[in-house]
Amino acid sequence: MSPETVFIVDDDASVRDALGLLLGLEGVPTMPFASAEAFLQAWQPTWRGCLVLDLRMAGMGGLELQALLRERGSRLPVVVITAHGDVNAARQAFLADAVDFLEKPFDPEVLLAAVQRALQRGDGTPPPPVPVAAQDEAALSPRERDVLGLLVQGLPNRRIAEALGISHRTVEVHKSRVLEKLNASSVVELVRRYQGPA
Repeated sequence: MSPETVFIVDDDASVRDALGLLLGLEGVPTMPFASAEAFLQAWQPTWRGCLVLDLRMAGMGGLELQALLRERGSRLPVVVITAHGDVNAARQAFLADAVDFLEKPFDPEVLLAAVQRALQRGDGTPPPPVPVAAQDEAALSPRERDVLGLLVQGLPNRRIAEALGISHRTVEVHKSRVLEKLNASSVVELVRRYQGPA
């Protein structure tokens, strides 16, 4: 087996095929698995490369597989892909040292870049978190900073409203301003900036 194989774990055959073709055209060897359970049965501690892992699958989900692999000492860097992304899932994935968290349909170039970063990680040591630039964060009001802090912890708007003693609608307004001021397209992107790689 190549020292740098991309292991694709997704219960959608069309996604496995498309990723295999995309990576194959770049000369990257792949090994597809239709379930987390199938990957776990085959997994060897000596495997090198990275894992492209679907978040939601029949049976064991991607985050559960990620956690089990860490418990077993796997050093394979992980790129999480999903059609059902949410902030909590992104945060969980990054806390478990995911290289990236991509929402389907993703740009093939973005996926290739994420896989390249994962393969370059080598020994599996995670990079330090990348904070939002201080000057950007300084543009936020104190209340917007409060909302930002709770957003990247994965709290839903209702919980943020309760924690800050403000209305749900006010949280929405602050969240919109935070995204605009920090030039972020989504809360998942903010989580990636704080807890994922550049």
